[in-house]
Amino acid sequence: MLHTINKSPFEKNTFETCIRFVLPGDPLLFIEDGVYAVQSGNRFSPAIKRVLETNPVFALGPDLDARGITALSEGVESVDYDGFVALVEEHQVNSWF
Repeated sequence: MLHTINKSPFEKNTFETCIRFVLPGDPLLFIEDGVYAVQSGNRFSPAIKRVLETNPVFALGPDLDARGITALSEGVESVDYDGFVALVEEHQVNSWF
């Protein structure tokens, strides 16, 4: 299952709720304001690191660019819209709002 997170972790607890339910191997994709969670060196970096031990983590590149985020937590992969579509085609999607 692909888990998409679109809310800033600084405003909502969507990310924290999501990681309680992901199964090992489930990819996480951060989009819109959700990409703030994967910015290197913030208070969510330790949680991202733990998730990366068992799950792939992606962030939508255009959303990173729009927010000026250039440094990602180690292991997080930036994807373009084609990569986003490929993930959606590969997995059932659970959107966390």
